Amino acid sequence: MKNIVLIGSGNLAEALARAISRTEGATLLQIFARNAKRGTALALENGTAWSSDPRELAAADLYILAVSDAAITTLAESLPIPAEAAVVHTAGGIGIEALPARFDRRGVLYPLQTFTQGRSVDFAKIPLFVEGNDDSFTSELEAFARNLSRTVYRADSDRRVRLHLAAVFACNFVNHLYALGGEILHGTELPFDVLKPLIAETAAKAVDSGDPHRVQTGPAVRGDLPTLRRHEAALAHDPRLLRIYESLSQDIWETSKKTS
Repeated sequence: MKNIVLIGSGNLAEALARAISRTEGATLLQIFARNAKRGTALALENGTAWSSDPRELAAADLYILAVSDAAITTLAESLPIPAEAAVVHTAGGIGIEALPARFDRRGVLYPLQTFTQGRSVDFAKIPLFVEGNDDSFTSELEAFARNLSRTVYRADSDRRVRLHLAAVFACNFVNHLYALGGEILHGTELPFDVLKPLIAETAAKAVDSGDPHRVQTGPAVRGDLPTLRRHEAALAHDPRLLRIYESLSQDIWETSKKTS
């Protein structure tokens, strides 16, 4: 699968375009995207063509649908992609059945990472999870993925859903808590910057430990009731934050008893 058409122009498509265009194992023939501004910018950056006209869709070995979950099936059905071509989507929480059965080689190429427009990532360090509709195509897709990343796993739809759920907890929820920490600092004249060394050290310890349960700190894991009560009093004016604080503290305490 040497010649690639990338469908989409969002954050993941941006990262994929850079990764594909820099690998010796593939050629990025075209960016196909409705967003002309983003599509042309991606094409220009990666030395390839752009189109939003289905009649101009390039002939390729592999079509990668890096689009929203809701758009996967619609685009796969509506675009004039040859039935003999390989087609994959990139969603963690969507099964392979989202792709029409008319494609003999269909699958999933899921990168486990958070992507932000304009922020560069080292794609070689991102774990990729692949699934094909049969073992032959899974092997083919796995070989292609190894051109992009040093870490490639096979994962069927059930495993990917669990993986995607784990990622929501480990990434999306954690980032939301960072934002709440910033909210709590409002009115103190202290900037969010004061939390950055703490955030960095917490993440580093979790990664280095192999089991974040082992490096959990704070009043909840200690059962420090006086501190917990002071914090709850400080949040009495904000029922939303108080509810979150109490729920997380209780879960940390209960989990610590199970893992100690």
